[in-house]
Amino acid sequence: MQLPLRHIAHFDLDAFFVSVELLKNPSLKGKPVIVGGDGQRGIVAACSYEARKFGIESAMPAMAAKRLCPEAIFLKGSYGDYSKYSRMVTEIIAGAVPVYEKASVDEFYVDLSGMDKFFGVRQYTRELREKIISETGLPISYGLSANKLVSKMATNEAKPNGFLEIDHGQETAFLWPLRVEKIPMVGKQTQHQLHAIGIHTIEELAKTPVAQLEHVFGKWGKKLWEKAHGISTSEVEGYSEQKSLS
Repeated sequence: MQLPLRHIAHFDLDAFFVSVELLKNPSLKGKPVIVGGDGQRGIVAACSYEARKFGIESAMPAMAAKRLCPEAIFLKGSYGDYSKYSRMVTEIIAGAVPVYEKASVDEFYVDLSGMDKFFGVRQYTRELREKIISETGLPISYGLSANKLVSKMATNEAKPNGFLEIDHGQETAFLWPLRVEKIPMVGKQTQHQLHAIGIHTIEELAKTPVAQLEHVFGKWGKKLWEKAHGISTSEVEGYSEQKSLS
């Protein structure tokens, strides 16, 4: 018996903390804005895309960010405001879909499987994105595919403020040209280990025998191979406010 097609969307608010600050102060648009730290102490919690052009990243020491971009504007941030906007987006999604998972303050998975019996899943997902943008003023990107892994990677390629939809059966066509560091959970150490054995692209990873990967990475080797083939059985976990507080 053929299993029904799954439709999983991954939504991610773009540079969320910074986007909220831009709503509060539109004069900051187009400028290198950093939330977190003061240029001397602290850690970068978020940065605008203009700041990223200088090589600034989240979790970077504020002092290092200041060296990369002396003209950067540092903001302490307002976590009460971020929570408020996160709840706004959560309420919009909760009112629109049967099953969703809030992966973080600015990231959501939505299971639309079966809804294609009633309307076009792609059109519905696009309309949900537009609703979030129009009601909150926040830019948001999404990826749509058959599973959480591919959808998250599609979102990352669609950013900023875009969307990317991967047809069923086209997972490897999308994934294989990408570099291995694009795979979620592949950190610097794994990246260096892969490069050391001549693996730079996801296609090269996918075509490497599982036994060879397990020799280098243990059980993680098979997982890497599966990710390279766009294989993921992870379910969208239902979300509730009570669960999020536990």
